[in-house]
Amino acid sequence: MTVIVLANCPAGLRGFLTRWLLEISPGVFLGAPTARVRDILWAEVRQYSGQGRALLAYQTDTEQGFAFKTHDHAWNPVDHEGLTLIHRPSPTAPHPDASQPSPPRSGWSKASKRRRFGG
Repeated sequence: MTVIVLANCPAGLRGFLTRWLLEISPGVFLGAPTARVRDILWAEVRQYSGQGRALLAYQTDTEQGFAFKTHDHAWNPVDHEGLTLIHRPSPTAPHPDASQPSPPRSGWSKASKRRRFGG
């Protein structure tokens, strides 16, 4: 089983993928091509995705039972002791001095003061 998800890609690429896969939702393609055809499709997706993003997930013989690849995503697959996990960049608030992180706030919150001291 193979799943390809496209976001912000040209309509021509979507039409190209419908030759081998079924578009079950806008930009979501599902099918069972051979590994060779899947690799060729992924190469075409990477070449013609333009400013868009793409994700490929497919069944394979691993502990997870699947593998996936991304193209121009902020979230990237990372191997962690044999398991593939998604690394999501942490959202960072703009800070005037990026080299110095802001210190944690000290003291008790109002709710914790009420709980602890009964006030």
